[in-house]
Amino acid sequence: MAGSRESLAGRFGDFMDRQLPKMMSLVTVPVVAAGQVMGGYILFYDCPQSFDPSQVSDLEGVGAQLGEGLRRVQRAVTPAGALAAMAVPGGVRAATHSVAPDTHGVAGARHFASRTLAAWDVDEAVVYNALLCLSELVTNAVIHTGAGCEVQLLLDEQVLTTTVRDGGSNVVVDPSRVEQDPLAAHGRGLALVDALATGWGSEVDLGGMSVWFVLELGVSARG
Repeated sequence: MAGSRESLAGRFGDFMDRQLPKMMSLVTVPVVAAGQVMGGYILFYDCPQSFDPSQVSDLEGVGAQLGEGLRRVQRAVTPAGALAAMAVPGGVRAATHSVAPDTHGVAGARHFASRTLAAWDVDEAVVYNALLCLSELVTNAVIHTGAGCEVQLLLDEQVLTTTVRDGGSNVVVDPSRVEQDPLAAHGRGLALVDALATGWGSEVDLGGMSVWFVLELGVSARG
């Protein structure tokens, strides 16, 4: 929302009536973090404003920087090993692995998963698909966030759930390019996960993004 007192009075009459007489223009700017609008701020002006594209872009840039600041604070207070600290239901096998913030960590994640799933006697076809999906998600997490990530494997009877949680992007979000799909930032690789996994999904918060996929033992690909 941006405009002069007169142009906004029709839609926001009660709000505008409560403002000081010298207020002539105002603009609301979203604070964006992790691809989501986390809040916003209002600027009041005592002189006319054009709110041309350049001015609006600058204001949105400030909102994005504030959002990234919120993310840095969240990451600072979020303990490392968040997946490892999660409670696991009884009878469920669980293993976690921390991935360094570089592409060499992908091989380590694959080795961890391969070794763990072999110890759990998981079918080779399922292991093959799990490693393909895991490699894509870990690669995307490392490349697109510039931070490390964490991998968790859960085996509950005939269902294998793999979660990759990244450390959050170090890049200030451009509000004009924010997309509704939080996975859009992770780009390629999700088509492969969608094709191979029985199911998958994601969760995003100020601390980062978690992407998970499920494979049923004995099911090599989704039918």
